[in-house]
Formats: sequence, C-alpha cells, structure tokens
Amino acid sequence: MRIPDLDLDLLRCFVMVAEQGGFTTAGLSLGLTQSAVSLKVKRLEELVRRPVFRRTSRKVELTAEGETLLAYARRMLALNDEAVRRMVAPPVAGRLRLGVADHFVPRSLAHILARFARTYPEARLEVEVGRSHELRTKQAAGGLDLVLGKRRDGETAGVRIWTEPVVWAASPDWVAPEGRPLPLALLPEGCMFRERALRALARAGLPFEAVFTCDSLLGLAAAAQAGFALTVLGRSGFPDGLREVAGLPELGVVEMAVFGDAEGRSQVVAPLVGFIRETLGRETLGRTA
Repeated sequence: MRIPDLDLDLLRCFVMVAEQGGFTTAGLSLGLTQSAVSLKVKRLEELVRRPVFRRTSRKVELTAEGETLLAYARRMLALNDEAVRRMVAPPVAGRLRLGVADHFVPRSLAHILARFARTYPEARLEVEVGRSHELRTKQAAGGLDLVLGKRRDGETAGVRIWTEPVVWAASPDWVAPEGRPLPLALLPEGCMFRERALRALARAGLPFEAVFTCDSLLGLAAAAQAGFALTVLGRSGFPDGLREVAGLPELGVVEMAVFGDAEGRSQVVAPLVGFIRETLGRETLGRTA
C-alpha cells in the first residue's frame, strides 16, 4: 500500500479548527467559509482514514486519533515555516540584548530561541533572565534593547503579545491545612502575582502567611511541588508536578508584552517577536482551547 503524503494546507486548517474550537471561527481566521473548512477536514480524514473530530450540535472535539495527529501537525507546520523563512526571508543579522521575565522561562524560552537561532544563524542574542520590573528598569537605562515581561495592572505600555490566566498551583496531593493560615510561596515584594494573591485572599477573608519567598519562579515551583506551600503562576508556565487549585479567589489574567525598541531599529526585533507570537499561539491555544 502506498503511504499518502499529508497536505500541509489541510493540516493547517485542521490545527486551526482544533485551536479555535469550531469550523466557523477557524474559517474566519483563515479567510474561508465554514463549508470550505469542513471540506478540507473531510479530505484530511480520508487521507488518514480516521475521524479527527467528533461533531455535536454544540461543539467540536478531537478524537483520540485527532489528538495524536495534532501533535504531528504542529511539528510539521513549524518545520515547514522554519524552512520557508530560512530560504525566502531576507537575511537577518545583528546583536540584540534581550531581557526575559522569569515567568516566561520554564516552558517556552529555550524552544523559541533554538528555532530562532536555526533560522537566523547570523543573529546574535544575549539573553538575561530576571524579574519584569527590574529588567524594564535596566532597559530604560540602556542596558537592554528589548524586554519580554508582564504589564502592570492598567498599563498600556509595550506591545502585547499574549494574555493568560493567573492561577493557584500546588502539588497534586496538597490539601489546605485545617485551622491554620494558607501557606504561600511567593516572589518578593513588588511582584504583581504576589500583590494580586494577597489582595484576593484579604478580600475573601481567608487567613494566609508567606512561608517561602524566592526570587525565582522555579524556586517557587519547587516549594509547591514538595507540598510545602501554595503558589501563584501563569497557566502556560506550569511545570510538571503541579496542579491548578480550584475553590480559591480568582486572580484574573496577565498580559505579556514586548517593551523597548518600538521603532524596530534592530532588524532582529521583528523576526524574534514573530517567533514568540507564533510559538505561543500554537502552544497556549492548544492547551487552553
């Protein structure tokens, strides 16, 4: 039996339906009608000889085979886009001093930078990881060219690249202590996540105490993974060994933005921001759709 070649156009349509949660919304994003999207998905199902979606009157869900295909499709599309950029995009060269908030590091940073380096080998990134407000202070003083960090509540500075929920996190077997304040693992004073958590608990009348303070989100995650304390994270930054804790006050959303070099003086800026947006679009939408 001849193994068929998968059509990237069909895969791109399939991924969009999975991420958008429906044929109509996917069509709007792709500039296609709902019927055209349905036809492409049908052609893909004929190629793989498996149904990839369960269709009901209210929603569209991936089948088990669809979940498997989605992982392959994302990898194939990412490799295709990387190859096309490498071959047809204008050369990108230069040096960029990039500050990245610790919040962004656990899951996505290394992956994005590795893809960027493969596609633009003449570009040189110098990356510094730290807390958002400290990195932005350094950027304002000329020590960094660009910062990827959190916007403060109500702030409009920078170029927003994505928004995600802020949630409570703990080890899978963590149970709130009876008759004692909630033990918290938090970043030092000045952190927006810390401020939100303390305000939310105070408004709800829930007693708490900060039992673990650390400059690193990885350190906070370790304290929570050990069952020592409850912590607060952006949903996309969840490391293994933690679960989202329900039943506590809502913490809203956080906006991540790019600060600095608004004029795009460095030719490295636009390709890098594009990589960040594209990767987060695929990864965070895939987890939260």
